[in-house]
Amino acid sequence: MSAPGSVGQVAPRRMRFDAPLALRSGAAIAGYELVYETYGELNADRSNAVLICHALNASHHVAGTYGDDPRTAGWWDNMVGPGKPVDTNRFFVVGVNNLGSCFGSTGPMSTNPATGEPYGPDFPVVTVEDWVHAQARLADELGIARFAAVMGGSLGGMQALAWAILYPERIAHCVAIATAPKLSAQNIAFNEVARRAIITDPDFHGGRFYAHGVVPARGLQVARMIGHITYLSDDSMAEKFGRALRPSPEALAAQLAADGAAETEALPRSDYRFTFDVEFEIESYLRYQGEKFSKYFDANTYLLITRALDYFDPALAHGGDLAAALAPATADFLVASFTTDWRFAPERSREIVQALLAARKRVTYAEIDAPHGHDAFLLEDPQYMAVVAAYFDRIHARSAAGAGVAAPAPPQQEAAA
Repeated sequence: MSAPGSVGQVAPRRMRFDAPLALRSGAAIAGYELVYETYGELNADRSNAVLICHALNASHHVAGTYGDDPRTAGWWDNMVGPGKPVDTNRFFVVGVNNLGSCFGSTGPMSTNPATGEPYGPDFPVVTVEDWVHAQARLADELGIARFAAVMGGSLGGMQALAWAILYPERIAHCVAIATAPKLSAQNIAFNEVARRAIITDPDFHGGRFYAHGVVPARGLQVARMIGHITYLSDDSMAEKFGRALRPSPEALAAQLAADGAAETEALPRSDYRFTFDVEFEIESYLRYQGEKFSKYFDANTYLLITRALDYFDPALAHGGDLAAALAPATADFLVASFTTDWRFAPERSREIVQALLAARKRVTYAEIDAPHGHDAFLLEDPQYMAVVAAYFDRIHARSAAGAGVAAPAPPQQEAAA
């Protein structure tokens, strides 16, 4: 039985595309597949579709569960579902796994038809714009000529912005959350350190590690640990871990041996062990996150996706003028940021807002006071949820009034939080 507010049990679907997809790099890929999920019902005039774009390590599985296992809930299950901000009683929601991913769509782990072996490092470099073109093809096959909204957080927000620029006639509202118009030098630096950790792992084998029956686990772990630090705010990390010392291995073993005792019940230490092993709880947490990540994420995919992040810069072709890049857009925009997000700080969202205003677009901006850093876009902050719910109420009302197709509007900025 489904939990209240859940779309319930879901199953992914697969769509194959035989026609070559031209990529920004000049390469092309044919015979590729995209995995996707849908929630809700497409209405009679096909005007209520919402596309959800995922970030680095997420997928098409946005909401609901596989089977009745609550541990398989989608990555934005708190956002999408009956009665939730993106209400599936009103909207037909599509989640799609991007090209190059390791969660089902064609990617480096897939078989290269030219060799009969996994693509590995031969998988073409893909960009945010390439993903959007692939998503548009999927929309064509689903009979969706125009989305009521395209929505995403972080890297997903970049895809939403790209949709507004590349397919202005096919998107009525763009919802870009905790994102940026391009990466800063610091952002690129973090990505480069993570990539070097993977590439220099002896088990990487130039990206052909599949043939060796290994994965570059150490590199992936370090990459994830670096990334995870940037997803959390200083305050949330301090509140959760502070300088707490990890209980000694002996205390943990004794505690685990006791009937009904949890590992966290072991008494913390009050002094150092003078070792380079795990001393602090934050170290233990990062190692756990890194080890977990290395067991399910593909190293070549990590390289591809972080490079797609690096390359996203719609203003590049306009001499750095973001307003000129956004000029083709006809959508209404919701841009949201979080006060403690230092990966994509509010200043980066304000760049988008200012460019939209300069380009005479209609934009609502919400700067949400939340303590969780970049990861706040995934969490159930009441103010954040209220902002998104109110915006989608507006989309629904406009659609019901027959105004789902947004016309170019005079410049207007609205404070939503």
